[in-house]
Amino acid sequence: MQKVKNRKSPLLLFLAALIWGVAFVAQSVGMEYVGPFTFNAVRSVIGGIVLIPCIYFLDSRKKKEADQKMGLGTDCSGLEGSGQECRGKNERTDSWKNKTLLTGGICCGICLCIASNLQQIGISYTTVGKAGFITAMYIVLVPVLGIFLKKGAGIRVWISVALAVAGLYLLCMTEKFTLGKGDAYVLLCALFFSFHILTIDHFSPMVDGVKMSCIQFLVSGVLSGILMLVFEQPRIGSILSAWMPILYAGVMSCGVAYTLQIVGQKDMDPTVASLILSLESVVSVLAGWALLHQHLSMRELLGCAVMFAAIVLAQLPEKGRA
Repeated sequence: MQKVKNRKSPLLLFLAALIWGVAFVAQSVGMEYVGPFTFNAVRSVIGGIVLIPCIYFLDSRKKKEADQKMGLGTDCSGLEGSGQECRGKNERTDSWKNKTLLTGGICCGICLCIASNLQQIGISYTTVGKAGFITAMYIVLVPVLGIFLKKGAGIRVWISVALAVAGLYLLCMTEKFTLGKGDAYVLLCALFFSFHILTIDHFSPMVDGVKMSCIQFLVSGVLSGILMLVFEQPRIGSILSAWMPILYAGVMSCGVAYTLQIVGQKDMDPTVASLILSLESVVSVLAGWALLHQHLSMRELLGCAVMFAAIVLAQLPEKGRA
């Protein structure tokens, strides 16, 4: 059974990366109508609401399966017991009152709120393609941060860091040797997405992934809503004018893609998961070219190529390791 899950996990993460890559376009278009905090507040709440019927459906299916096992006298917990005991165990594990579930959802929501708002602000100052590639820096940051969690890193990781810095220089530095405002915001966003990935890696094996995803969106939506009221002047008319990009970002990017990430990452090493998720950078460039007619110079394209080489190198398996 574990092997089947492992085969499905990369596909789930790839689908998430595909959705996120196109979402960069939606985020860029949405900024023409509303501020970054308004955009993220509305889309996060939509993402959380979309998952509520999914959770109800999944819970109903679990109860039916438990009832069937009880009727067949099947032991679903690995111990001698009735179906009622099995169902009770599932309810305790997946209950909204589960402290681990609430803690994981809140921690993920805080990381997601900070990362997504930094990204949204940055997108207003840079291109979709550059934002996508800089965001993909989490592919290098995740294994580096893993060192502080007592997860060793080989020489390839450090080589990839050097390559990523070189690629970032080619992609973002101007002739005046300054980092663009938008590039700096997105680079900080990549750091917090790294925290988000590591937080999911810690909590997802212990809780219901869809419920944790729902909680993280509601937390992110509330926090973004507070920032919206403090720093922006949201108008219903502007939000309705941006209904299409907000709806895509809310339903697909939040409700679908982030849930695919949590479910898919449950059975994978976080650094391998981050490699697959980083494909969003490639999709973002293609989407920017196709939908927004945005182009990168040869220098910037070279920077993208070097960064992507660093992304791949960081995740190549070491010799002698499984």
